[in-house]
Amino acid sequence: MKQLLDQTSGNAVKLWQTVWSPTHVTMRRWALAAVVVNAGITVSGAAVRVTSSGLGCPTWPRCTPDSFVPVAHNETAPINMAIEFGNRMLTFLVLAVALACLVIAMRLLPRRRDLVRLAWIQPVGVAAQALWGGLVVRSLLNPVTVSVHFLISSGLIAAAYALYARSREGDAPPRRLVHRDIRTLGFALTATVFALLIAGVVVTGTGPHSGDQLASRFQFDIESVVRVHTDLVYVVLGLTFALLFATHVTDAPGHVRRAALTLLIVELAQGGVGYVQYFLGVPAALVDLHVLGSTLVWICTLRVVFAMRSRDPLNATAADLDELDTVRT
Repeated sequence: MKQLLDQTSGNAVKLWQTVWSPTHVTMRRWALAAVVVNAGITVSGAAVRVTSSGLGCPTWPRCTPDSFVPVAHNETAPINMAIEFGNRMLTFLVLAVALACLVIAMRLLPRRRDLVRLAWIQPVGVAAQALWGGLVVRSLLNPVTVSVHFLISSGLIAAAYALYARSREGDAPPRRLVHRDIRTLGFALTATVFALLIAGVVVTGTGPHSGDQLASRFQFDIESVVRVHTDLVYVVLGLTFALLFATHVTDAPGHVRRAALTLLIVELAQGGVGYVQYFLGVPAALVDLHVLGSTLVWICTLRVVFAMRSRDPLNATAADLDELDTVRT
């Protein structure tokens, strides 16, 4: 037991050192962690909804009117309360990673203003998201508030990925690695994917799995909104295929072509899940898997956009080189 405690203490010290005495390598790692935890809480939020646990903690910021933690409640099943409370606790993990990114960006030498600005978005965004979550509960899961809740998470993922991408680069002006029209196509694809996310939350707010029997629904025709969502899927697939084709015929850098191919594969897999869940009557497990897929599509789209341009290579410091040697060994 003592050995385990000593090892845990040592790992905690090393983890703290990566924050308080940062290098460019640790900046990248924590920024990537921010992408992962923001994606994770997005998926866990969907799990809350599909398990009808949206009002498992019927008040906010307390879980119940008299307690911040789950206690026996006549109107709520213990499992639903545990799921919702668990999702709330994940917020503290996301906040911890966000604060770590901010501290690292401010202590990194030489300090880079762009990284500091991007890092500030993380804790501020998490705080705003937590407050908005309170509005979601107090509005009894109104579909508008639930939809915005998801889209805020998508914005935080984008900001975290931007922090990750910029932490790998220098501060020179961006330089295109592909033809100007191909980069424009990438921007159009990004906008269309975000429109697809919006259409997705409208479908979610119209269909089943509201999160609780007290929740209201959008008063749209479900077939119509699904059709719009499906049409946008085909547009996204067409734009992605066009982007992949263009990068190959223009002999774009290999990492750009690989990023576009990865995006297309993830989109096809996501489309397959979407069709299966539709024909099976929208089972809860597949809905959560579909949310995971939409999050991965968004991340892969951001990866493509950032891959199509470059800046001067980041000048590695001695500490960075030492850490890279440690990673290799």
